[in-house]
Amino acid sequence: MSSTRTSNLKAMILAAGRGERMRPLTDDRPKPLVTLRGRPLIEYPLRALAAAGVRAFVVNLGYRGAQIREHLGDGSRFGVRIDYSDEGDPALETGGGLHKALPLLGGGAFIVANADVYTHYPWAALIERAAALPADVEAHLVLVPNPAHRPQGDFALVDGRLVEPAPDAAPTATFSGLSVLRASLFDGCEPGRFPLAPLLRAAARRGAVSAERYDGLWSDVGTPQRLAELERELGA
Repeated sequence: MSSTRTSNLKAMILAAGRGERMRPLTDDRPKPLVTLRGRPLIEYPLRALAAAGVRAFVVNLGYRGAQIREHLGDGSRFGVRIDYSDEGDPALETGGGLHKALPLLGGGAFIVANADVYTHYPWAALIERAAALPADVEAHLVLVPNPAHRPQGDFALVDGRLVEPAPDAAPTATFSGLSVLRASLFDGCEPGRFPLAPLLRAAARRGAVSAERYDGLWSDVGTPQRLAELERELGA
């Protein structure tokens, strides 16, 4: 992939959630600033994508968002540029937040990552996916094996595509929070609060969502218990 294509690629880190399940750790700070091995959660995807070549980021803000802006600044200390999409509190949910941020993300494909996901997924592979996303694909998702807290999974993956509705007995997998999206996924949406999943399911019915399964280390750091488990797994 050329350096020009990489330099034009933008990534959005979703950081606006309230973090209710992470209380009491989020009573005085937003969940993305909860620390794992002494580093705020949001820095892990930010640093990993920066190391893989992404130079332009958008971070959405909600609950105690000023703390995130103060911590990350303009991104210069990470070697990147960060723009902010301030949603207020309560935030706009994933779909509404992405829709609001589209003017900052440009018209091409862009990467999306949840601030509270820790993974050893090879981020450079996601950048390659974004650079080579077929014209008829509106979204590419990274799926993971269903964790104990979500045994039913989210989507059926068949031959590299999301299939909706899921075929009988089709194996399911859980959305990892890592994806490549096109702005066209949001065509027809109105500003406001709405989830992302219905848009993905509608696009899957059109055959417009590709996906891959990642079986390596991944954690949705959604509760203090999961945070403690991950700390132990990493040997912190």
